[in-house]
Amino acid sequence: MAEQVDCVVVGAGVVGLAVARALALRGREVLVLEAAHTFGTGTSARNSEVIHAGLYYPQGSLKARLCVQGRELLYAYCAERAIPHQRCGKLVVATADAQRESLRAVQAHALGNGVALQWLERDEARALEPALECVAALHSPDTGIVDSHALMLGLLADVEQAGGMLAVNSAVALMECAQDAINVIANDGTCLQAATVVNAAGLAAPALARSTRGLDAVHVPQPRYAKGNYFTLAGRAPFSHLIYPVPEAAGLGVHLTLDLGGQARFGPDVQWVDAPDDLAVDPERGQAFYAEVRKYWPGLRDGALEPGYAGIRPKVFDAQGAAIADFVVQGPAVHGVPGLVNLFGIESPGLTSALALGAYAARILA
Repeated sequence: MAEQVDCVVVGAGVVGLAVARALALRGREVLVLEAAHTFGTGTSARNSEVIHAGLYYPQGSLKARLCVQGRELLYAYCAERAIPHQRCGKLVVATADAQRESLRAVQAHALGNGVALQWLERDEARALEPALECVAALHSPDTGIVDSHALMLGLLADVEQAGGMLAVNSAVALMECAQDAINVIANDGTCLQAATVVNAAGLAAPALARSTRGLDAVHVPQPRYAKGNYFTLAGRAPFSHLIYPVPEAAGLGVHLTLDLGGQARFGPDVQWVDAPDDLAVDPERGQAFYAEVRKYWPGLRDGALEPGYAGIRPKVFDAQGAAIADFVVQGPAVHGVPGLVNLFGIESPGLTSALALGAYAARILA
């Protein structure tokens, strides 16, 4: 006999825990299933820990809306729960006059997303960061950093306080869509009969959806794995803000982020890989970082970059092979399966958007 449960959330990363919290606070009985030995060991543990302001995302997209909403929810939540964080701000820098137009375009786009940025000429930017080299910059005061592990501990505490549970070492093999329930079958054969299921399995979300009997595969995007390598700085950086170059077609460039201890790291770059467990950092990739970083920090000395860590972005593509630029949040109105929500492509700004994403998913299931 299958054990009956109200809500199952598959995946205990920051977004899965935020969804579970939102459901539990609405009075739902929630069980979170996590394949690993503890929560938050995947994408949630291998990122820049940046609280994004919402500058770059397509206007009107879920990324743009949920980032701006989630940013303010996250700052308030961290302040209320004494979760370590810092609203340190960010500078987006143009290092050549030819980039001024691109910088103006970033400012205009951000304003369309409801994000105000301050234009700084070179001397104004260097007054904030004397080691910086640029011709102009945009100051984003609402960008920050957060201790992602402490955040997830807080979310899990809320879930448990509201009566929810986390089960680790509980990988899901497949799901079956029945008439009035969804059967969630674990690798060990255990079967749970759930009224509601949220697939927040991150990198594994498309595979789980594809193995869901009764869900039309046309709704499942194709995953690709975009590895991001980080290199850490030996010694302390002379910066108090995050430093980002002007975005290029390939991405946001090699940027400098800080942790709450002031340690600087550079990255991530983009390296397409075949498997989500390809997490080794090739020291040779660091050579390409020096020239890029020295465009805005000429003082970076040789040998100062050390291999740090790598993470995998959960990129998704449509049936025609085109990249899907937005979060994909599919509920019954899309795929026709009552009680099921699939979350695909929850890459950056997923951490910033987590609380807003959790509320959004819970509303779909209300």
